[in-house]
Amino acid sequence: MSSLTGWSLRRARSRQNGTRHGGSSLIEVMLAVAVMAVTALGLIAGQLWTAREARAMAMREHAAWIADSVAEAMSAPSANEAALNAWRSRAAALLPRGDASVVGTGGVSVARVTWTASRNMPRADDVIDKPEPCGGVDAPAGFSCVALAFVK
Repeated sequence: MSSLTGWSLRRARSRQNGTRHGGSSLIEVMLAVAVMAVTALGLIAGQLWTAREARAMAMREHAAWIADSVAEAMSAPSANEAALNAWRSRAAALLPRGDASVVGTGGVSVARVTWTASRNMPRADDVIDKPEPCGGVDAPAGFSCVALAFVK
């Protein structure tokens, strides 16, 4: 064995001991890439969900602001249809297919703002029994709603 060089000697000893130092196998590399890909997709999905929810929250905030303004304008002694029309145009400008209305039942009225919400839109194969009520009135399918009760 004296004719073997240092490198050859180490290689011969590692073969005798059954250990190999050849590096990572292809399966280990593919497994690592798959884990990284799944992790990256999870992070991207989380970011998309966060952005979608932030947009929905901004729309709800605009709708609540408009409903509050409609209630304040309509509870004033000089309330008229012109004030409601001004807030309807503001709702249409700020929200997709936005609309503002006032529904009166007895002494209590409800300022209601509706808009389309793409995340609430049903798929073709989904069945919706009944949408959630909004201010005592059923909101149309695929619409979100904010209602605020007030007294005139």
